[in-house]
Amino acid sequence: MQAQVSPQAWHFSWLLLHMDKVPEIQYFGASALHIKISRYWNDIPADQYESLKSQLFTHITRFASGSKIVLTRLCVALASLALSMMPEAWPCAVADMVRMFQAEDSNVDGRARCLALLELLTVLPEEFQTSRLPQYRKGQVRSVLAQECGSVFPLLEQLLQQQDSPGFIKQKVLKCFSSWVQLEIPLMDCENLIQAAFTSLQDPELFDTAVEAVVNAISQPDAQRYVNTLLKLIPPVLGLQEQLRQAVQSGDMETSHGICRIAVALGENHSRALLDQVEHWQSFLALVNMIMFCTGIPGHYPVNETTSSLTLTFWYTLQDDILSFEPDKQAVYQQVYRPVYFQLVDVLLHKAQFPSDEEYGFWSSDEKEQFRIYRVDISDTLMYVYEMLGAELLSSLYDKLGRLLTNTEQPSTWQHTEALLYGFQSIAETIDVNYSDVVPGLIGLIPRISISNVQLADTVMFTIGSLSEWLADHPVMINNVLPLVLQALGNPELSISSVSTLKKICRECKYDLPPYAANIVAVSQEVLMKQIHKTSQCMWLMQALGFLLSALQVEEILKNLHSLITPYIQQLEKLADETPNPSNRLAIIHILGLLSNLFTTLDISHHDDDHESTEVKKLPVQQGPNPVVVVLQQVFQLIQKVLSKWLNDAQVVESVCAIFEKSVKTLLDDFAPMVPQLCEMLGQMYSTIPQVSAIELTRQLVHIFAHEPAHFPPIKALFLLVTSVTLTLFQQGPRDHPDIVDSFMQLLAQALKRKPDLFLCSNLDVKAVFQCGVLSLKFPEAPTVKASCGFFTELLPRCGEIAPVGQVVHENGKALLQAVLEGIGGQASRSLMDHCAEILFALNKHCFSLLSVWIKEAMQQDGFPSARVTPEQKENFSQQILSRERVNKRRVKEMVKEFTLLCRGLHGTEYTADY
Repeated sequence: MQAQVSPQAWHFSWLLLHMDKVPEIQYFGASALHIKISRYWNDIPADQYESLKSQLFTHITRFASGSKIVLTRLCVALASLALSMMPEAWPCAVADMVRMFQAEDSNVDGRARCLALLELLTVLPEEFQTSRLPQYRKGQVRSVLAQECGSVFPLLEQLLQQQDSPGFIKQKVLKCFSSWVQLEIPLMDCENLIQAAFTSLQDPELFDTAVEAVVNAISQPDAQRYVNTLLKLIPPVLGLQEQLRQAVQSGDMETSHGICRIAVALGENHSRALLDQVEHWQSFLALVNMIMFCTGIPGHYPVNETTSSLTLTFWYTLQDDILSFEPDKQAVYQQVYRPVYFQLVDVLLHKAQFPSDEEYGFWSSDEKEQFRIYRVDISDTLMYVYEMLGAELLSSLYDKLGRLLTNTEQPSTWQHTEALLYGFQSIAETIDVNYSDVVPGLIGLIPRISISNVQLADTVMFTIGSLSEWLADHPVMINNVLPLVLQALGNPELSISSVSTLKKICRECKYDLPPYAANIVAVSQEVLMKQIHKTSQCMWLMQALGFLLSALQVEEILKNLHSLITPYIQQLEKLADETPNPSNRLAIIHILGLLSNLFTTLDISHHDDDHESTEVKKLPVQQGPNPVVVVLQQVFQLIQKVLSKWLNDAQVVESVCAIFEKSVKTLLDDFAPMVPQLCEMLGQMYSTIPQVSAIELTRQLVHIFAHEPAHFPPIKALFLLVTSVTLTLFQQGPRDHPDIVDSFMQLLAQALKRKPDLFLCSNLDVKAVFQCGVLSLKFPEAPTVKASCGFFTELLPRCGEIAPVGQVVHENGKALLQAVLEGIGGQASRSLMDHCAEILFALNKHCFSLLSVWIKEAMQQDGFPSARVTPEQKENFSQQILSRERVNKRRVKEMVKEFTLLCRGLHGTEYTADY
């Protein structure tokens, strides 16, 4: 790479192109030429343009019958040269290229010359798309190229129409046309070539390239201006229907895919323009029906067909366009297209059906996953279509399902039932169906479904889950479906669907579940003990039980908690006595996880309820301690015992901390009775082996309890202990613990935010804390540096109100500035510059007189903060930072960005254009 950008590349690249070299070496030469021309154009004196141009032409002619990869690179180099020279230095570049290659040259045969010209003309627009031309030049060159298509298109038409043109030439012509249409050339100028491409679709050898050409021509954004040309394209697209049907019959997936792409390109990109042509409504409707055929193409996706998925976005676009018309016009279109959309629903539900059990058994896991994603796309489409069809869609699905389940003469397949339910669930999951008059009927039908199969059972579960909000408003119906869910809990194959549905019901309907609570808890306990479900589903199940118990009276909660947790506590006691080993480690983490998930959602204060339910169903305020606190106090010693043996294991420590962290977040002030003993335990844990999870929990406690006088002493003691242990860690070498340093900086920032008084404690070494922060700014890990910046952004505004902080900043602030400037100079990631700017902004605001002295001294050091910036640039930056604009945070961030690019040698480069 260094060789290619070096000045010597101008010389050696020609030597490497000698005909006696192997193609790989020649390719390197051609590639170096392209890099020099495209990136270092300004190095070339204007009087050498012509000789460079003629040398390139000579080499392209020479390689016309040589190596294809070298020819392409040389064409790209000449294209780059042309783009830089046109229009001033090379007015008719494209016409010249065509003329040069059409001139007789006895050394190179006509076909090779023709292919070389086509290669050059193909790469020219491609090179334009990726070129580094400035914006104003891009617009200028684009319009010149668009005019020059007059030199290209007639030649392409002639080559396509010549009877004796071989297939490979025609293929190259179609590729060339594909490349040019992306320059936003008026669609009517492309008309003849598009028609020729349609003709080429009959030739199997040219089919793929012709499809690309037609799709690219139709899809260019500018095309919608040429409505007459678009209307002329509908008949040839419709004319492909016979070829499409034959391809489907013979199982030719490539051909059906290609024709579908063309129909969708026309429909999707121009539905608005074509809908507007009211007098041509029938031809557009015919195109819509052709796309419907593609949506419902026979066979199962992705095994027998891959086409139907291409059409889904078209139906969104068409619906958006119809609904965007003014009411009168919309009513007319609704009349025509509502039946089409009802047909679409039938087609989509048919496509969503599972294959027979036997066939599905042969599918690979990859095919099953693709089919799952495809069904999600269908589900999203049905949800969207609901906007057009409204409640009538639900009624239609309900009627079909009812007929299916009550028809005794013709028993239906489970696939058919499953697809209809899936359609219902797709809509109910995201759309409020509370007003719908068919949901009660559906809930009544669900128990009548004979469930013979896992996929159907899954969909029944997810459908019940999607109706959980409706059930909360119609609690009398809960009993119709709850037994099904509880029964499914015992089936490991229905693990995800049954547990997530129970969780939804417990969350949405908790105030109506007390009559069923004993049963739900009993069934859940049984499946938990039998270990039917995987870990994550066990955790969800515990969350479900947390929601359920939240709505009971305190004594009921305690009774249920007792029966639910006792087996686990006994297990944990046994594990706590065993010698640590990998298998009991996993069991301990699992039990601790179950407890923390239960406590995540068990909330008797109803913090998370919305206003409506709290007004209507608010339970009497509970007296006495919170049940979670009661349980935590009972198991506290056991947890300490587990910890004492497993303190070296970060995951066990994390699981213990998670129990308390989740409980604190859920209970908030109700957690207060636990604060003293938890602070003490955390202190012991952290003193023995410092770990991130302990700091995170400390931060949570500081956030919620530090400002309350009653809890300040234990929180203060814990904060000082964590700080002192971490400072010791810094003395021993903190580089191995960037995660601890990161969390520690966040803890300090939280303390300054919630309780700045913590920094007034006589036994807090503010100077050492400050120095650790400066050290952390030099870490290579971006999150750690970001956290350190956050700490200083909170600390500096406290200079005035907290004397120890003011003194430390006064004495050590220069070291902080030095570290920040080093980061800006290139030590820190560019993504952190806004955070560095925040520190400069705070220094400016709170220590301006000191900053003006420090920055001057710092910038006098040679090569600081980077050898790439001149003394003038450093002086300019310092003055900007101290100028009146220092009060504008956005401007300070811009100054820092500008200066960091200078320091890194990136200023003004393409690389940083979007920075």
